[in-house]
Amino acid sequence: MSGIETWSAARASEIIAGQQHLDGATLPILHALQHAFGYVDPQAVHLIADALNLSKAEVFGTISFYHDFRSKPAGRHVLKLCRAEACQAMGAVALHQHCRTRHGIDWHDTTPDGELTLEPVFCLGLCATAPAALLDDKPLARLTTGKIDAQIEGLSR
Repeated sequence: MSGIETWSAARASEIIAGQQHLDGATLPILHALQHAFGYVDPQAVHLIADALNLSKAEVFGTISFYHDFRSKPAGRHVLKLCRAEACQAMGAVALHQHCRTRHGIDWHDTTPDGELTLEPVFCLGLCATAPAALLDDKPLARLTTGKIDAQIEGLSR
């Protein structure tokens, strides 16, 4: 993931100040912070709460409600595996288990070398080509264990 800045409270404050005038500014701020840093650092909660006159619980509740917000940096590559019904009907559960076992990580974890983060998603809208995934936001369809392994191995070449 290129273009990601190292967490900085001063930079976060700039981002928050640039978005806080928007109606319903919490989500735009969270998206902007995640875009800049690759995640929403827990230190941002009080910065957002103070800027928007919200409680820390309200900000934390928003972050934890939306699964796309991360509270720690992701790996260099992010694999999002669809867990919706169509994908499950086409063997996604076994595919997910294969990925978790092969890389020794669970949902929301990153491999020890920082190469891959595994995240669940609920419906990518690719039901006709299930099981599906996103690898660094690139859609992958009709996945098998061999196809997903080849895609991941191809990242390091």
